[in-house]
Amino acid sequence: MTYVLALVVLALALPWGAAWLVRRLAALLPPREACWALTGAAVLMAGGTIAVLAGLFHVPFLASLERLPLAHVLEAWPAAVPTAGVAGVALAVQLALVVRRWRKHRSLLKRAWRSTDEGVHDGDVLVVPGGEVDAFALPGHRRRPGRVVVTSGMVGALKPAEREVLLAHERAHLSGRHHLLAAVVDLSARVHPAVRSLGKQLEFYLERWADEAAAVAVGNRKVVAGAIARAALARAAQRRSLGTGYPVLSATTGPVPQRVEALLLPRPTAPQGGARRAAAWGLTLTVALSMAAAVAVAYGLHEYVEYAAGAVLGG
Repeated sequence: MTYVLALVVLALALPWGAAWLVRRLAALLPPREACWALTGAAVLMAGGTIAVLAGLFHVPFLASLERLPLAHVLEAWPAAVPTAGVAGVALAVQLALVVRRWRKHRSLLKRAWRSTDEGVHDGDVLVVPGGEVDAFALPGHRRRPGRVVVTSGMVGALKPAEREVLLAHERAHLSGRHHLLAAVVDLSARVHPAVRSLGKQLEFYLERWADEAAAVAVGNRKVVAGAIARAALARAAQRRSLGTGYPVLSATTGPVPQRVEALLLPRPTAPQGGARRAAAWGLTLTVALSMAAAVAVAYGLHEYVEYAAGAVLGG
């Protein structure tokens, strides 16, 4: 069982190195592709972790399927039952954390919608009265479509062309369903803590994705850069005032200076030649190793139980 335990340790430790590599490879990709790469990697890393724990948890059950007395399994691997118990507890804790986090997301979204009850609808835009400077994309809830929420203070703080940029940015969040990508990575982080670092980077690239969509809609990257900078400065001295607590996607969040600097450069394109191949192979290898380690653990446990059954029953 030494090699199986080594695979278990590798499978549970691999996401830390995988997260480091994915973060750097994502920097080689355009924002949209980087977001999908980070989200896909997070799901596979969490899935690999669950597969390893599920394999360990099922060792006693595999033994019963092979008609192998549990006592014989314990003779060869005394820690089989305790290990299975720990794995079962870990799976239960993960499930509880994921469900709790999901319920919190739903509760905060409901509270966010309640905070906009006094808003005035203008198409897909919801203008909330007040002097606060704020704007964000509010996902749909209970058959209500998503809305771009803008306060009267933000409307007054921006010029017409800048308001157009702000609305295009927030609409890109809604049309791209960016809140779902953020939620998937956030829930995956409840399974393995290494995924949390991907969530932080994903937030930046989601804003960059919306920035680029706004630049295409407006047709002027410098205008978009200026509008984002002005909106961020307008609310720099204020806290998010609607009191929702909901983790919103907004043009004023994230490292604004880096986003503005990127908008002053030409539109990013997919890497060419060697860089493109390196990014593709690196991402593929990272997620493949995570899943391969999990499959290897499950296969190794199954083969071990079959070998033990054959030795006992044959003898």
